[in-house]
Order: sequence, then structure tokens, then C-alpha cells
Amino acid sequence: MRLFVALNVPKRERTRVYRAAAALREANLPIRWIDPDSYHLTLKFLGEVQTKRITAIEDIVEKVAQRTVPFDVSLGGFGAFPTIRKPRVVWLGIVASAELRCLKQDLEWGLADAGFEAETRAFHPHVTLGRADPKFNAGHFRGFDDILSDVTYEGGASIRTLDLMRSHLSREGARYSVVRSAKLAGR
Repeated sequence: MRLFVALNVPKRERTRVYRAAAALREANLPIRWIDPDSYHLTLKFLGEVQTKRITAIEDIVEKVAQRTVPFDVSLGGFGAFPTIRKPRVVWLGIVASAELRCLKQDLEWGLADAGFEAETRAFHPHVTLGRADPKFNAGHFRGFDDILSDVTYEGGASIRTLDLMRSHLSREGARYSVVRSAKLAGR
């Protein structure tokens, strides 16, 4: 199973983000836009995981959730990785609050104890909105930086659960389902 741990964006906020990003979708660029029902913040990508390891992962997610107090995140600012001129991913930013950073670190430590390699890249919390077709060069994205700078969004979400997610890959793109949802309890 292809798994990851995420924070899912509440439906109301997903709808607001989708509406705010309309100008990006209407720019007719070679980007495959993500269905708003799939908007989430990936905290840890686990990759292909053997079924026999799932229970241990669920236990770690549950323990981390039990030690984490519910908190709010701020969303805002559109951007692209690695660059706006030749994007692979178009995203909406999430402020890396102390609570979010602590949750990410607790999860990394717990999963490292279970044999998952720790992430070495800097943490840049974001919601993926679209993925650019890699066969297109920078010329195909001319003017995208102007479009991005004209689109604004400020919002927030209350984080109450930590979710172990499964990714189902297909030609139409990935679909996601919750394998286990653990409530943040703050004990």
C-alpha cells in the first residue's frame, strides 16, 4: 500500500481555496489540477508499505495524536516548486507554526523508530493544488508569475485529527482515502 501521514483541510476551507485559485486554472497552462476534495498537507510520505507494518504505523500516528493539542493553521500565498518559471507543483502555503513544526518532528521521530528514514529537506508546509506536466519547458509558463502574484488568499483551518492516508494511483491522477484517523488530544 502507498501510504502517507497528513492533515486534511476541512471542506469549507477547501471550497474557499478552490474558488480563490480559479484564475490559476483558467490560465490554460499544462497543469493537472487536483480535485479540491484531495487538498491536504502531507507531513510524512511513507511510500509502498507492506500490510504487516500498517498496525505499527497506526499505533505511532495514534500516540503522536494523543500527545498533540488541537491547533489552528493559517493558509495563504500561492507559489510553485521548484520555481514559478518551471513549476512541478503549484501550491498554497501554510504558516509553519510552532505547533505544526512540533507535530511534524514528533511524527518523524516516531516513524524513525519504526524504520522509516527521517526527512532531511527543510519543512515547507503547503497544500498541493496542481502538478505541471514535466515535458513542457519554461516558455509554456510565461506570465504564470504575474498570474500568481495577482491571486490572493488568506484563510485558516482547525487541526483536530492526524490521518494515515492511502494513495490510489491511476491515469486520472491520485485518489486518497483515510486508513486511520487519530484525534488530537493533547495528553
